[in-house]
Amino acid sequence: MSARACLRARVLCSPFTRRSTTIVRSFSQRHPRPSPLPRRLYQPVGFNEPQRRYKSFRVAARQLFDEYPLSVSFATFCIISAACGLVYANYLYQSYIIGEFAAFPEPVAKKLRRALYYSNYDIQPENALKYYKQALAAAEEVGMDPFSDEILGVKFQLASFFEKQVHQPKMAIEVLERVRQNCLNWERELGGEPKNRGKRTRVLGQCVRMSVKLGELYAGPEIVESEHAEECLVWAVTTLLKEQNRREQEGVQEEEGQWMNPEEIGGALESLATHYSQRQQHYLASPLYLQAVSLIPKSDCHTVVLMNNLATSLLQQRTPSSPYDPPSDPNTLLTNARQWAQKALDTADAIPLSNKSAECDEGCAAAMHNLGKFASLDGDVREARRWYDQGSVRAKSVGFQEGVRRCEEGLRALERSRA
Repeated sequence: MSARACLRARVLCSPFTRRSTTIVRSFSQRHPRPSPLPRRLYQPVGFNEPQRRYKSFRVAARQLFDEYPLSVSFATFCIISAACGLVYANYLYQSYIIGEFAAFPEPVAKKLRRALYYSNYDIQPENALKYYKQALAAAEEVGMDPFSDEILGVKFQLASFFEKQVHQPKMAIEVLERVRQNCLNWERELGGEPKNRGKRTRVLGQCVRMSVKLGELYAGPEIVESEHAEECLVWAVTTLLKEQNRREQEGVQEEEGQWMNPEEIGGALESLATHYSQRQQHYLASPLYLQAVSLIPKSDCHTVVLMNNLATSLLQQRTPSSPYDPPSDPNTLLTNARQWAQKALDTADAIPLSNKSAECDEGCAAAMHNLGKFASLDGDVREARRWYDQGSVRAKSVGFQEGVRRCEEGLRALERSRA
């Protein structure tokens, strides 16, 4: 054993050393050492901290809905409505603001948007007219064809603006007359060239449409120029039938394109027939109505109206006032008129429900009134009352006040005749 180890053993075995150790132990027992702080209290913040557990979106939404059902429902409705509104606004912008003017260069489209805004939404006639003129001037600057459908459509819109917004049909007539004359001049000078065959068809068709519209404007209550109205309508019908017959006899030439469709031809014939009816020239109106009926599809409710107009025109034909007028037999005319009125009802019943409109019911009410009138002329009061009652009920069902009034007048006339 080394000297150092012997010395350490002597110290530990000495009485003084044993006493000191005993004192320290007794002191430790009387005053125990404090326990160390929990580790989480003195660790640096942010290190080894337990992660907080978050709820899923579905659980949180469910809990929020359970606590506030009305508020959450209203908020969800507002969010969905706002999203749908944004989608619909974008659709309107792309379809009607951008799509409607896609055929125009931007300088022209910009002026047209302003013109339509001031003519359809914020009605300011002076600003609308100013921007229409600027749009046409811009179209001329960029070199657009003045006889294209786009530019002619702008001019038609300007005429409609004068007629409906400003209520100046004379200004609308001036616009249409000037445009029609320019189109006819072009058709006479350049329409015969082979390269302009398709353009001629299109321009001539627009002239026919303008003439029909001019006839309606001239015959309106603000103008009442029947001679001018008849001139325009006769020219329109003559021109479209002449072109139709030429195509049927000679055939459609290369690049001529399609002529006016049957519905448009029937509409022009009806306009002239209505003009003759208003002037009590029913012997001229009846053939036009008959030809219009043959052109309009039987599945169209307007066919019912045309058949009824034909029946009315046949009934109201008078004895010829001159030897040049065609002869007419009242009994034959009454029989034909009754047949066409009954045919109008049968046609309305055969029209599919998906194609029916209020025009069908109004036409049926008018046909029932006419059948009641025809029965009263034959002296069959019971049959006449039955038709008048049915016509009144049919007219009331669709709010056709004119039909109700006429059927009630017929019933009162029957009562007076019995008295």
